[in-house]
Amino acid sequence: MVIDPIRVCARYKPKLGQGQKTGLSLAEFQALYQGDRFYSWFGLDNSLMYAAHKAAGGMTSVYRQIGIGCEKLFRQILCDHLGLSAEAVRWSYTVKTPGGKYRTMSLDGRIPLSDIQDETIRKRVQDWMERSASASDVSPEVRRILTGVVFEVRQGYKSKDSKRQNADIANAATAYAKAYLPCAVILSTQIDRDILLRYQAEKWTVLTGVTGVGDTISSTYDFMRQVIGFDLAAFFKRNDRVLRQEIDQVLRALLQME
Repeated sequence: MVIDPIRVCARYKPKLGQGQKTGLSLAEFQALYQGDRFYSWFGLDNSLMYAAHKAAGGMTSVYRQIGIGCEKLFRQILCDHLGLSAEAVRWSYTVKTPGGKYRTMSLDGRIPLSDIQDETIRKRVQDWMERSASASDVSPEVRRILTGVVFEVRQGYKSKDSKRQNADIANAATAYAKAYLPCAVILSTQIDRDILLRYQAEKWTVLTGVTGVGDTISSTYDFMRQVIGFDLAAFFKRNDRVLRQEIDQVLRALLQME
């Protein structure tokens, strides 16, 4: 689940604003830039420029694909350790756009309390929800009606993309309206502090990739181990050699000229 999306990155080719799904080869890039007199005057048809575009776009793709793989892994863990179905761990809703069209919005995971058959596990998740909502200063009246948790899973969050932030804030408002606690699961410690504070102000529970703190309402890995029942940090540690090898191969492919 984690490795297959990462391997896709090795085939990345820059599109350079041409709208091609497959991207441009080195020869196509040079033909394009040599045909543009301005770019040709500056020598931008240089193969090193192509390599730079390929590496830059490819690095972004690596981060994105790691996140996609980890989203899939996260949902599977919820299924396996909470006894939930593949349908139960997905959550989406429909909104009407200003143009009158309908758009489906979705988050990366869900825990509906009523679908957890094991009473001990259900009580453990419910207790965590109560503590998390209380720490986020959610009113007691709202806390009492929450029926589960919805998750946004990220490998990290360093971009200050206001559009993405506004969408997440809208997701949180809808989650509360649907009686769900919104929780951002960040697998690394790479999150901009301003973003962290903004999300917390909007009543998101934000878990980050800190380890060894013993706090299930701030640490992704403590939450996974103590609340969900799966030691995700140990899983990544056991497989770090394979993960490193895959990333190394992808980076080598991206840094090649062709």
